[in-house]
Amino acid sequence: MRRSLVALSALSALSVVLSGCTGDATPTTGSSSAQGVAPGPAPAFKLVAFDSCEQLLSSLRAAAAEAVGPWGFGNGMLRGGGIADGRAADLAGGSDKRAAPPGQEFSGTNTHEAGVDEPDLVKTDGKRIVTLAHGSLKVIDAASRTVTGSLTLGSDEVGEPRAVNVGELLLAGDRALLLGADYKADVAGGPGVSGAQVTLVDLAGAPKVLGRFTIEGGLLDARQVGGTARVVVVSRPRIAFPDTSRFGTDDARIAANRSAVTAAPVDAWLPKWTAEDGAGKRTEGRVDCGAVSRPSSYSATAMLTVLTFDLGGAALGGGDPVSVVADGDTVYANGPSLYIANDQRWRVMADTVRKRVASPARPSTQVFRFDISGAGRPRFAASGEVPGWLLNQYSMSEWDGHLRIATTDSLENTTSSAVYVLRLNGGRLTEVGHVGGLGRSERIYSVRFIGTTGYVVTFRQTDPLYTLDLRDPAAPKVAGELKIPGYSAYLHPAGDGRLLGLGQDATEQGRVQGMQVSLFDVRDPARPARVAQHQRKGGSSEAEYDPHAFLYWAPLGLLAVPVWSDQQPSVLVLKVGDAAITEAGTITHPGRYTTIRRSLIVGGTLWTLSEQGLKATDAATLADQAWIAL
Repeated sequence: MRRSLVALSALSALSVVLSGCTGDATPTTGSSSAQGVAPGPAPAFKLVAFDSCEQLLSSLRAAAAEAVGPWGFGNGMLRGGGIADGRAADLAGGSDKRAAPPGQEFSGTNTHEAGVDEPDLVKTDGKRIVTLAHGSLKVIDAASRTVTGSLTLGSDEVGEPRAVNVGELLLAGDRALLLGADYKADVAGGPGVSGAQVTLVDLAGAPKVLGRFTIEGGLLDARQVGGTARVVVVSRPRIAFPDTSRFGTDDARIAANRSAVTAAPVDAWLPKWTAEDGAGKRTEGRVDCGAVSRPSSYSATAMLTVLTFDLGGAALGGGDPVSVVADGDTVYANGPSLYIANDQRWRVMADTVRKRVASPARPSTQVFRFDISGAGRPRFAASGEVPGWLLNQYSMSEWDGHLRIATTDSLENTTSSAVYVLRLNGGRLTEVGHVGGLGRSERIYSVRFIGTTGYVVTFRQTDPLYTLDLRDPAAPKVAGELKIPGYSAYLHPAGDGRLLGLGQDATEQGRVQGMQVSLFDVRDPARPARVAQHQRKGGSSEAEYDPHAFLYWAPLGLLAVPVWSDQQPSVLVLKVGDAAITEAGTITHPGRYTTIRRSLIVGGTLWTLSEQGLKATDAATLADQAWIAL
């Protein structure tokens, strides 16, 4: 999930809680505590549906009135609207090999789980490459290395301008699903509600729009299994608060804002949507009261909506929405299950801004599980809660009916991390075991779950890489620990008991020195070892915080990552051996400061993408093959 700079600055006051000196706390297993830091059990927590629109409105008003502050909903600024442990692939070596023309393999987007695709800037099916560039959809034939199709996204079918911002896409056969936002209409209502937008494009011939769906809110993320896409949207209540600057006290401001909340209709919370087919025929609707559920504790300042789209259909339709009165930060799916996590930072902000408590509330994360095993509307399956905050989607992994979830918790002016194991129990995700005390006075920098083994990196001054034995869900335990300078921000399986780490080198005092790639031997979980590393002094990579920029191609032992440094931005190409990492070369694009964002393999060609264009390079020799300007 991608948080706004406002959120980061607003939470900077919590940095004291999330810092300290490196310690040697002993990790703990089960329900025991570590060095006085007790993770505690997952609280009892479940979702409840509303019986009627009247009950829904009454509950929403009451919760929102309790949450509102002197200047409105303070947490409304916390989330941006960006789109913002794979089993088979992980265990086989971590590269996502896809079906392609005979004799030709290709890499897809680097994803968390095999068989579950994620939105990205570029997609390929081994025959064509589809990407977004300068307000247009471009289709490139991989064999002839030419642009074979283009679709301008800034106007509708009759040429009327639209303020469209499309950031990422999904691909299924001859269909592309574009994800972004449409600002054509007034958010307050009327025809063509603006907000999050998905667009279905037919690629069988000249690219053409088959339909658009727009819903109030911002895109959080999406996942695709087969030809079905699940799109997650976060929306805010549309309440017109009075100008409270004329009031002399916060109590008076809160009272005025509560009056506005208690006068708001149910439509202020329920997102409106519009659907258009390829001919421009429009259908309008809103999320139904009966499709909304609530957790036991909520603020009514946000609504999560999960939409379902069949990419093989003639049009998008109404998305079949289901909603939860909750915020959301992180989306994870493994195929049959879709999880949305909400780390409850709004509570910390609300308590801090309104000075209700002397110190911020203890962090916790709510988790909602949806059953997406069928092609239709997802079904609420369970919900739960764990102490602490997540790093990203790699902090979650479902294996053999258990959800493993890694969090960093703060208590008594220190931090510690833990991995919890949850299992479905009558509509709830209840804890069956945990291992705590990871990285006392540190926080999690990366997580990876591979089968029944977990890997957690924490960092303050040195990088403890913990290996976790998760074979017994009721008694997870630390198997081994490795301390090295710096940290890994992303971990990737490299097959044969090896693990790649991408992050930053650092001094013994914790001062970062530049990008580093580490190769770990984890065949013996009790004795993890770093057997090779490659450093780029002063450099950094987008792949450190967005794994989509990371390409590891196992058949060639090839690793490609974009690098920023004092030199010209480039893609660094490394060869990964059994116990060695060697530099094969770098790839640059025309232009002094052209940043390369993504890398793909199609057959024997390494493709690299920037805003300027696509470059084809021989994957074995790194010889230039073609340049396609975009």
